[in-house]
Amino acid sequence: MNETSSSTASVDLDLQGPVLLPGDAGFDEERQGFQTAYAHRPALAVGAASADDVRAAVRYARTRGLRVAVQSTGHGLSVPSDGGVLVSTGRMKGLTVDPAARTARAEAGVVWAEVIEAAAEHGLAPLNGSAPGVGVVGYLTGGGLGILGRQFGWAADHVHAFDLVTADGELRHVTAEDEPELFWALRGGGGGLGVVTAVEFGLEPLAELYGGVLAFADEQVPGALAAYLEWTADLPDELTSSAALMTWPDAPFAPEAYRGRYVLAVRVAYTGSAAEGGRLVAPLRELGPVVDDLRTMPYAESHTIHSDPPFPHPYDGDNALVTAVPEAALGALTAEGVRAGVVVQIKHLGGALGREPEVPNAVGWRGARYLVTALSGLFDLDREAARALHAEALAPLGGVRLGRNLNHLFGEHPVEVVREAYEPGALRRLGAVREAYDPQGVFGSGRV
Repeated sequence: MNETSSSTASVDLDLQGPVLLPGDAGFDEERQGFQTAYAHRPALAVGAASADDVRAAVRYARTRGLRVAVQSTGHGLSVPSDGGVLVSTGRMKGLTVDPAARTARAEAGVVWAEVIEAAAEHGLAPLNGSAPGVGVVGYLTGGGLGILGRQFGWAADHVHAFDLVTADGELRHVTAEDEPELFWALRGGGGGLGVVTAVEFGLEPLAELYGGVLAFADEQVPGALAAYLEWTADLPDELTSSAALMTWPDAPFAPEAYRGRYVLAVRVAYTGSAAEGGRLVAPLRELGPVVDDLRTMPYAESHTIHSDPPFPHPYDGDNALVTAVPEAALGALTAEGVRAGVVVQIKHLGGALGREPEVPNAVGWRGARYLVTALSGLFDLDREAARALHAEALAPLGGVRLGRNLNHLFGEHPVEVVREAYEPGALRRLGAVREAYDPQGVFGSGRV
């Protein structure tokens, strides 16, 4: 049933989902996502309920010379649209799991928590990231750095097919065999090639893992950080970890052991036995963490390893993909000003993340050893102040920096910054794919 309001009666669109103009009830909710520091400013918002709704919206925009932007959960919003048509896909919730083939097919509004739950019924797990509320499509088109990435590689490496509405308003089933260049670009290219309405991807036979947090506080942090980096030099691919540096407020919502303290939290996810996991983390345990909750857990509880905030909020961030984290850089990453306003995360890469998949894709910089992210909530800080701190923290990594990671560029960044997420050859190839499938720039709000 068309939910179009009376004020949109002049809009020639008969859709299952709502069609909204500025000032209509629900318009602001339709354009606002998880990232609240930025929002699309469309002339028309379409809440697509099906692939047919998406096709109609794209054709409507194309025939009127309007650009199209796309949003599901809005976690990775980086290029807010101004004018044109916003297609919101959050209502498209179809999800099926094929346990025999170990695959899932998710429509564009599905988030990882829903896939995790459905896959767990069959002893399977997807290659999701740390935040279960992130949308499946945006995560996969950006590459997808999972909590078990060192063992299984980038999540985009495991995509089998996309259903995609291109700029001509046609719905295409995109595979490596049928449309190899488009398939290459969609896996890690970051969007801007159409509207993905569904994606099919592989699952892993995994019901549980060994993981959790080892946390160190205050005067322990410098030594523990250096020890963490040394520890990552020789680990099996089955163990993926990261370290987060953050000053916690002295507030009731903070874990008691963290309140008012500067904390280094080492997050661990390991697919081997608890006994072997305990042996591997022993060098860090010897440092005397203030929190040690490592345990064997059902995969459905894996979100507790990182405990990312589940509520919408304003934030901004930058990152560096690096070949090393030099000792000389540690002072900048833990400087007093950075401590006060930045969450620094160091994610250990390598393993399968460094290997090309059988069917290559647009994910770049596989030679990186770590991803270093500087992230700030825009509550007490404005964007300019936050970015000054991010630049201060990341500056000493210039000599070992390869590029940037697309999904960890939080906020609106200049195009020259976004382009650093791609290797030069890949950037040229993406440009050729965009020219072939969207020569008129219908999806002009893409990142590059």
